[in-house]
Amino acid sequence: MPGRVLPTFTAAEVEAHNDAKSCYITIGNKVYDVTEFVEDHPGGGDLILEFAGKDVEEVMKDEISHEHSEAAYEILLDYHIGFLSADGTASSKATVSGVDASASSEHPVYKTTGMSRAEDLSVDTDYTQDFKTHKFLDLNKPLLMQLWNGNFTKEFYLEQIHRPRHYKGGKSAPLFGNFLEPLSLTAWWVVPLIWLPPVTYGTFIGTTGISDPAAAASYWVLGLFLWSLIEYLMHRFLFHVDKWLPDNRVGLTLHFLLHGIHHYLPMDRYRLVMPPTLFLVLAGPFWKLAHTVFFYDWFVALQVFCGGMFGYICYDLTHYFLHHRNLPLYYKELKKYHLQHHYADYENGFGVTSRFWDRVFGTELEDPAPKVVKIQ
Repeated sequence: MPGRVLPTFTAAEVEAHNDAKSCYITIGNKVYDVTEFVEDHPGGGDLILEFAGKDVEEVMKDEISHEHSEAAYEILLDYHIGFLSADGTASSKATVSGVDASASSEHPVYKTTGMSRAEDLSVDTDYTQDFKTHKFLDLNKPLLMQLWNGNFTKEFYLEQIHRPRHYKGGKSAPLFGNFLEPLSLTAWWVVPLIWLPPVTYGTFIGTTGISDPAAAASYWVLGLFLWSLIEYLMHRFLFHVDKWLPDNRVGLTLHFLLHGIHHYLPMDRYRLVMPPTLFLVLAGPFWKLAHTVFFYDWFVALQVFCGGMFGYICYDLTHYFLHHRNLPLYYKELKKYHLQHHYADYENGFGVTSRFWDRVFGTELEDPAPKVVKIQ
């Protein structure tokens, strides 16, 4: 492979690129411009910016905080822009073949997902090669009609959607490819913007009909607790209805729209929270449930419903932040747990805001060693 000529940089030049507008890092004598990757980093952009302009070799090898996999180094190949100069000047040139000699032909991966660690979720997919290899969906084209017309078996479909892909450049893969496309895309801030005002108002109305403030608060907290159970049950028995999924294109397409696309493209930031139109459909049964169980008092049912709605808001925001933000210690563990659901074991680990119900129902994720699979 013919070499390409890369410039060298002084340490001072690298250190000057230390914010989100221009973010350089180094590993040894190699310089990387990771500006475009900041927002897509599984650990959150803040974690990269903390080391902007600095060497990250020791950080990436730190087993205590998080030792990075080979996939992380493969990602960096795309951002390699040059070398640190040995004499403090930037006048010299160096040649690189384009092949990282440290890359290994083997690394441990999970058979069901083809991945090893959370960083693998952000490895850009080669759309053309992926389609040639798996004969599933071409990420160069709108996905929905491909799935509808693909005549895939359920077994093949489930195998493919649980092998995550990553759409390049932080964008969303086309789903409809027409005027319906915006309906499938939802920014995280839309959830509190739309749902917090009615939840706040409903909570206020509910308290006016319950004379004891402590009782009103208790019913609201009960609704929040019930949501945590509903969250678990929905994720396990609705979103992951894999075993009971009809083996026809109607069932596969509905499954793909509801949750399959999230496992297929887990880092798509605009398909991590529920579109308002879809949540209206799912909120209806919860409203009916609250008013059926607490039929004796409309205000009590309203408080329970509002507490549950607030739980949903927390769930959707937590889900987004687990994928795309650097978080406090408790949430770092939760992040690791949830991403493991994506890259290691999608048949367990259904709790998003907590592990509580996974522990109750025996679906808590363990941390089995991945299998060694030869990568061609």
